[in-house]
Amino acid sequence: METLALYPGSFDPITYGHLDILERATDLFDKVIVTIAINKRKETVFSGDEREALIKRCLEGKEWATKVEIQQFTGLLVDFAKEKNAQTLVRGVRQISDFEYEFRMALTNRRLAPEVDTIFLMPNEQLTFISASLVKEVAYWEGDLSSFVPKHVADALHEKFKDVEK
Repeated sequence: METLALYPGSFDPITYGHLDILERATDLFDKVIVTIAINKRKETVFSGDEREALIKRCLEGKEWATKVEIQQFTGLLVDFAKEKNAQTLVRGVRQISDFEYEFRMALTNRRLAPEVDTIFLMPNEQLTFISASLVKEVAYWEGDLSSFVPKHVADALHEKFKDVEK
């Protein structure tokens, strides 16, 4: 039986930390669906289609990318997991505060769908400080993003913020 995991997130934008978790998830599962959350109540810099395109470009030339699919979803993650017959949710945890939030979410998801497990992966320690909100803040102030995100993501962020009044 093929093992299938979902790697959910807003990925607004995708960072090197996300890519590290994704690559390691492909070592554990036959297939990983990067699951882009579309939440109309949450303001994002990039549309769902833009986020999907940025992620696809990140995967170009990566050997492990053959095991990755990208899909957008709206609604409860566990409902999407059941629809896809995914057995596992992959969540990245950088620090204790992430774990506390993710632990509550994992317990909620277990209550809603006991057949879907959650695993936590920690990124490479050099990437633990990177967050999408930090990346957006640096981009807003036109800072160097080269150690946080791939160049095409940095370029897209700078383009989004270039005409924003500061």
